[in-house]
Amino acid sequence: MRRVVVTGFGAVTPNGLDAESFWKATVEGRSGVARIEGFDVTGFPVRVAGEVRGFDARTYVSNPKSLKVMGKNIRFGVAAAQMAMENSGLKDRPPDPARFGVTMGSGIVPTDIEEIGDAVLASLDEQGKFDIRRFGEEGQKRLFPLWLLKHLPNMVAAHISIIHNAQGPNNTVTTACSASTQAIGEAFRILARGDADVMLAGGSDSRIDPLSLVTYTLLGAVSTAARPPGKVSRPFDRQRDGFVLGEGAAILVLETEEHARARGASIVAEVVGYGSSFDAYGITKPEPEGRGAAQAMERTLKDARMAPSEIDYISAHGTSTILNDKMETLAVKTVFGAAAKTIPLSSIKSMIGHLIGAAGAMEILVSVLAIRDGVVPPTINLDTPDPDCDLDYVPNTARSMRVRSVLSNSFGFGGQNAAVIVREYAP
Repeated sequence: MRRVVVTGFGAVTPNGLDAESFWKATVEGRSGVARIEGFDVTGFPVRVAGEVRGFDARTYVSNPKSLKVMGKNIRFGVAAAQMAMENSGLKDRPPDPARFGVTMGSGIVPTDIEEIGDAVLASLDEQGKFDIRRFGEEGQKRLFPLWLLKHLPNMVAAHISIIHNAQGPNNTVTTACSASTQAIGEAFRILARGDADVMLAGGSDSRIDPLSLVTYTLLGAVSTAARPPGKVSRPFDRQRDGFVLGEGAAILVLETEEHARARGASIVAEVVGYGSSFDAYGITKPEPEGRGAAQAMERTLKDARMAPSEIDYISAHGTSTILNDKMETLAVKTVFGAAAKTIPLSSIKSMIGHLIGAAGAMEILVSVLAIRDGVVPPTINLDTPDPDCDLDYVPNTARSMRVRSVLSNSFGFGGQNAAVIVREYAP
C-alpha cells in the first residue's frame, strides 16, 4: 500500500476567501456568521448564516458562459480546486491525466426558487390552483434549458475534472454531513492501492437559499436563538439550540508519496487512516450512546495502525445541536477512555456554521494546518459549561502546541459516520 501525502489545499469560506485567510481568522476566533444578505430574510424565523461574502467566481472561471451552468456550490468548488492546484505547484506541471482523479462531497443542490416560482405562477388555473398540465408547457417556456445541469450533485466534480483535465477515478459522495470526509477517505484509498497518482479531494456545498432555510427550520435542526449572529453557533455550550447553516468549499491535493517526492513537492502532512460506519438507529437522531461514531473512530485508528494515545488533537464534528454534541462527547470517551479529557478537541462550526457536504473537508484542512503551524483553533461561544459535555473543547482561545496527529470526525443525517487521521509527515 502506497503512502498518501497532502501537498496542497484551497478553500472558500464564510470567514476567509482563501485557505490562509480562513485559517488566520479561525485561529483568531473570528466568526463569519452574519445576517443573510443573499435574499430578503424578513419573513424567515432564521435570518443568520455562515454566508460567503465578496466572492467573485469570474476570477476562477475563464469562460463566462460556463457560469450559467454553475450553481454557487459548483463555483465555490471550482475556485477551491484552482487554489489547491496552485498551492501544490501542479497548475503549471499537471500530472498524467489518466492518473489524476477527483472525489467530492456534495448533496442537495440549491434550487432557483424564483425561476421555478415564475413557472408555477404561470401554471395556476382560473381558481388559483396549480395545474400540472399547464406546468408541462410553462416549465418548458420559462426554465433555463440547461437548468438541470446546475443541480446535479456530481457537477462539482465534473467541472473540476474538465477544467484540470483529470481523466482518472471520479466520484461524488452524498452521505449528508459526512460526505467530504468520506470523499477524502475514498481518495486516500484510491491512491494507496495504486489506482491514481494524484487526487483532488474535498467538498463544496451551499444551502443558504430560501427553500433550504425553510426546510431546515421545519426540521428543528437550526438555531432560532435571538443572539448577535456571531454568538449563535455555540458547540458544546449548555445554551446551544441548533446549528447555523454555512456554505463554502475545501479541497486538498492528495498524492502518493512517490509521485510527490519525484516532482519535489512540499509535503504538508500525511493521510494515514480512514473509517466509516452507520448507526442503523434513526433518520434525524444519532444513536444516543455514540456507538456508530465510536466504531468509525476505532476503524480509522485501526486503519492507521495507531493507538488512541497517539492522537494529539480531535477536529470535532461539533454541530451545536443538543443531541449531536452530547453523542460525540460520549463516543470520544468510549474510544479514548480516561485519556479523553486530556486530548483537546474543538469545533470550527462555532465560527463558520455547518457547511453540510463540505464540513468534513474544512475540518480535515484544519487538521492539516494545525500540524503545520502547531496550533489548534478554539471553540468560540463556549461560555456556559454543559455537564454532559465535559471534555477539553479549547474554549474561546486558540492553543499553541505540538500537533503530530489529528483525528477528524464527521457524522450525518441518517446515521452516517466517518473519520480521517492525518499525521505529521516523516520520510
